[in-house]
Amino acid sequence: MRVLLGVTGGIAAYKACALLRRFTETGHEVTVVPTAAALNFVGEATWAALSGRPVATDVWSRVHEVPHVRLGQQADLVVVAPATADLLARAAHGLADDLLTNVLLTARCPVVLAPAMHTEMWLHPATAANVALLRERGVHVMDPASGRLTGTDTGPGRLPEPEEIHEYALAVASGSAPAARPHDLAGHHVVVTAGGTREPLDPVRYLGNRSSGKQGYALARVAAERGARVTLVSTASLPAPAGVDVVPVETALEMEAEVTRLAETADVVVMAAAVADFRPRDYAPAKIKKEHGPGDPEAPELVLVRNPDILAGLVQRRAGRARPVLVGFAAETGDRTGSVLDLARAKLERKGCDLLVANEVGRDRTFGADESTVHLLRPGGGEPRTVGPASKVEVATAVWDEVVALLERSAGARQ
Repeated sequence: MRVLLGVTGGIAAYKACALLRRFTETGHEVTVVPTAAALNFVGEATWAALSGRPVATDVWSRVHEVPHVRLGQQADLVVVAPATADLLARAAHGLADDLLTNVLLTARCPVVLAPAMHTEMWLHPATAANVALLRERGVHVMDPASGRLTGTDTGPGRLPEPEEIHEYALAVASGSAPAARPHDLAGHHVVVTAGGTREPLDPVRYLGNRSSGKQGYALARVAAERGARVTLVSTASLPAPAGVDVVPVETALEMEAEVTRLAETADVVVMAAAVADFRPRDYAPAKIKKEHGPGDPEAPELVLVRNPDILAGLVQRRAGRARPVLVGFAAETGDRTGSVLDLARAKLERKGCDLLVANEVGRDRTFGADESTVHLLRPGGGEPRTVGPASKVEVATAVWDEVVALLERSAGARQ
């Protein structure tokens, strides 16, 4: 596939280098079209070396090839990352004052714009109107991520990570773009938890688990793409999905406090995090030293106490109400008392949630992997729906399909 990668003059231009590598390493022919401002951040030689192709910088180079027309005509996909507020404005109003904006006017292939700018610029009514106009015309404008911006500023406006842009752009090119997802979660506030909690022993050590947080982040991302307002309560350090607010936590008690607070106004809570069942009873303010030999009765002992069951607490607080819809996850290994499905069915009955997502976990299985197989169980004892082996995004899509059906059912019951 012939990809034209436009790069504009924002500090996030350096991330476009990683995006370029992703396209070339997956077999695509990439021509880079940087604006004059972009070249102040990343030089022409870098783009040429990474793409293995000449860099198109202005309409006056190789005039006999008519680059301002040919590049757009010949492209199979146009991606602009970062797309500054200036580029969005010029594209929305059909200006053609440099090579990149000429390309956007002549391209008849799918166009993806990945915005990056300060929060005030992204939220300005002019930018919002320009984005709405571009989307109305069929341009795929991604939502920016929330996070650290230039300097000490944080907020929405951060360029989505290169892997997310790459995946999104390929989906657009194949006709399966997230933009085509139904906006059936629009108007709903959903809360998703992700990652494994860390229960500190001392300033250095903690009790934890192997959860990477990938599934929770996929759930948050797909929910945002389907129109929801998403709050992600996370222990993981993964890049924030576009359009998602992230609340960082570390321990089970911190997660319980944040989820309980957010659930008061949420329509859906999805407990995808691997919350530790136990925590150390005592916290050592200094690093525990190896001062005792084997069998020494003075050696420190690790005493555990039970952590709160966050999902069970949410079910109890909801008593008698339809909202929020509550989704639990059962990460099971199976044991002498039953299979993964046996244990999941028992957990569903014990928890009292509306949907349970069961998966088999262990080293190199689900935790940290890019694919998994899950079983979706509803109360009532019916046959579970099995999804997979599938990507985290496909699993997330299946979970939200089930949640939408539950939301529609509860809305119908109130009418």
